[in-house]
Amino acid sequence: MDKTPDQKLISAFQENKCWMIQPLAERMNYSIPSVRRFLARTGYFSSFSHNGKWYTLASIPSFSNKGLWFYRDIGFSRHGPLTHTLVNLVGKSPSGMTADQLGQLLRCRCHAILVQLCRKGKLQRQKYGGSYVYLATDPTRAEVQQKTLQMEHAPLQAELAVHVFVAFIQNPGADLKQLTKSVFQKTGTRISKEQIQMLFDAHGVKKKT
Repeated sequence: MDKTPDQKLISAFQENKCWMIQPLAERMNYSIPSVRRFLARTGYFSSFSHNGKWYTLASIPSFSNKGLWFYRDIGFSRHGPLTHTLVNLVGKSPSGMTADQLGQLLRCRCHAILVQLCRKGKLQRQKYGGSYVYLATDPTRAEVQQKTLQMEHAPLQAELAVHVFVAFIQNPGADLKQLTKSVFQKTGTRISKEQIQMLFDAHGVKKKT
């Protein structure tokens, strides 16, 4: 008994988790418009990377808590294309995000797209230190992000600075995140990685994230 188009589609994705539309159409022996209809009927995600050329079935991804899933170097987002994903990630961030932070998270360069989103009023940005930080456009949300950002970049009080250096001396191999955790465990005060980096920079300590 011949398989239905939906069965052929599922069978193809059992062989490979991701397909581009042309090879998938050839594999199923249907036209590209027909395959697009089958995908829409079954449910699918298109990649936010690679110009959206890759497809996977909606049932396949195991998304992270940020709504991201990667198959090899192909990125998929619960929020859709790259522009929607960037706006969502920035909007949900407690203190906004830099282009480098977003690029590391999404495994792709996104500087140019972020600038375009700002021009279109989808995001806004402010300069902190040597980097631009992208913020939500909603005034209430942006105000919260700005306040958090200012706190993250405020110089550490002397007592907390001492705890940072003690933690660093005790564990020189610790990264900035581990140092923030150590200080919190000792003092009950949350400090940011940026504050520790600023402290180390001011004292000539070579320690990067």
